[in-house]
Order: sequence, then C-alpha cells, then structure tokens
Amino acid sequence: MSEEKLIPVIAQDIRNNNVLMFAYANDESLELTKKTGFMHYWSRSRNKIWKKGETSGHYQKVYELLYDCDRDTILARVEQEGCACHTGSYSCFSDAPLGQEDIISQLWRVFEDRKSNPDEKSYTCKLLRDENKMLKKLAEESAEVIMAAKEEDRAQIVYETGDLLYHLMVMLFSKDITMDEVFSELQRRRK
Repeated sequence: MSEEKLIPVIAQDIRNNNVLMFAYANDESLELTKKTGFMHYWSRSRNKIWKKGETSGHYQKVYELLYDCDRDTILARVEQEGCACHTGSYSCFSDAPLGQEDIISQLWRVFEDRKSNPDEKSYTCKLLRDENKMLKKLAEESAEVIMAAKEEDRAQIVYETGDLLYHLMVMLFSKDITMDEVFSELQRRRK
C-alpha cells in the first residue's frame, strides 16, 4: 500500500466532541466503513485493513464522515464503545485535562458498561437492579447535601454533592434520560 493513497482520519466522539484518535484510511477501508456503519482503518504497521474494535470489542459506530476544505483529511464523528486508545484510555489524547463534560461522559460509559456486563460486586449494578435502593440513596444523598450546607462545611458540601450527582446520574440513566436532555432543559430556561 503506498503512502500517497492513505488519508488521515480524526475520530471524534459524537456525544461530547472529544477527539478520540488519529488513524489512516484508504478507499477500501472507507467503503467498508460506509457499508457496515462501523469505522475501518488502514493499519500501516500490519499493512492491512482493520475494523476498529475487532479484537477489543471497542467499536466505533459512524454517524458522519466529513472531509476538510482541501478534501485531504476526514473527520469521523462516531459513537465510541468502550475506549478508543490501545492503552485502555478513553482517548489517545487522554493527557488533556478533564472537564465537567468529560467526567459526565466517562461516568455514562461506566453505566453503559455495567448494564451490558453486570458485575455482582459493582455498586452501580446494585443500584441499577434495585430501583427502591437507588431512589432511597438519592433521597439520602440529597439530605446529606442539605445538612452539609447548613453546617457551612465547604469540603463536606463538595463531597456530598459528588455523591448526589453520581446517584442522580444513575437514576437518569436507569430512566433512559441523557444529561444532554437535562442540559437542554437548563438552556431552555435561561433568559
């Protein structure tokens, strides 16, 4: 395979716009991508086409393939299943600082993984299996935030708010409500 026939591809998570990875494609891998709906790349080290996730199970479902203005680079907007990087990181660019949206996306992926791969030891799985326990914990965590606020204990407010947000997100996930829907509602209310 000649280098001139390869086109650079930047994979971007459609859920949060994070850059996941950089790879190369050729005409055949792009045709397979379009035909199957899952990203296929050209491996320069193995000198062959590979379907992202074929060995790891961390597939990339394609939503859009966009050429840049010179038509010499592709932006692949994908839904990433699991991690994108061969090191086990969510992104090949994981050294970048994490923002609020990143941690929300990471937690959401954990919830998705726990739903697909239940683990008896997982606290998240226990909550997802038992709605009464999940809602009780949500009420408890709300009360603990209120008590910390009454005591004006800044560190405890932050800690308890983390617990409350986690339990709230588990409940939303269990009801198939995304954080994007919540953010859209907040945006709608903004005057």
